[in-house]
Amino acid sequence: MVSVLFALLTALFNGLASVLQRMAAATAPAEKALHLSLFRNLIRRKVWLAGIGLVILAAVCQATALATGPVALVQPIFIIELPFTLLVASRLAHRRLSRMTWWAVILVTVSLGIGLAAAAPSGGSDQASTRVWVTALIVTAGFEAVVISVGVRARGNVRAAAFGLAAACGYALTATLLKTAVANLDQGIGPFFSSWQLYATAVAGVGALFLLQNALQAGPLVYVQPPLTLGDALISASFGVTVFGEDVRTGGWLLVVEILAVIAVALGCIQLSRSLTDVHSPWQPAPGPTADPTADPTAGPTTGPAAGQPTAGE
Repeated sequence: MVSVLFALLTALFNGLASVLQRMAAATAPAEKALHLSLFRNLIRRKVWLAGIGLVILAAVCQATALATGPVALVQPIFIIELPFTLLVASRLAHRRLSRMTWWAVILVTVSLGIGLAAAAPSGGSDQASTRVWVTALIVTAGFEAVVISVGVRARGNVRAAAFGLAAACGYALTATLLKTAVANLDQGIGPFFSSWQLYATAVAGVGALFLLQNALQAGPLVYVQPPLTLGDALISASFGVTVFGEDVRTGGWLLVVEILAVIAVALGCIQLSRSLTDVHSPWQPAPGPTADPTADPTAGPTTGPAAGQPTAGE
């Protein structure tokens, strides 16, 4: 199935991008949180720019996947991004994965497959009425306002989780808008570039990226990745059903299977995020005023307790 293939490619490229972005964001000064200067700090880092290049490549694959399949099917497949991210990060950091981590990879992959097989997302259209779009945007804006407010008032891990969930909602909205924008290509270049969804996709995507960078800066991946991964999948499925009228089977025992699959995926994601945090630890900056916030994170730490550990290769 074309949509499944390109969804998997999207997950792979996003996984690679996540590793590179994390390497850069982890060394950004804390005072730049929630400021556009965070982007100015990150854009000077080659590793972050490489990550952005992969994000663009992933966006092309995602557009292809959404053009050929329902949102409720394509977006949940991106959960596979987390195992991909972990595998790539462990290779770059020259670290072996524990048996528990490999079991978590299997749990996430199998549970996702069972959940999608039970839900069997299908049908739907690629267009929606103005009333539906307005309602969806108002509800999304309200949800984002609440979650971001929690993140702004909180500190540390709670802030990381809140911004991660806010970024997930932004990415889910981006995918929903992108599906309609790509569908307009069937009518020609003119309708494509004149559709408001195309430009709304860019705004939502940049906003989600900004929230993700702040989430990565605020706390470890174990608090960012689960709400980001599961939030994107569940919110996207909700958009697919409510905006495009996609069908998801939830009758009888199927709903029980789907709930158990979500719980299993959540548990697996938590374990994978913990493992990913451990893998990323060599890239953390050394504490104290001697840490250079503009240094290239691929060079590895030179001071502090992490010195002498293996550094990430390129």
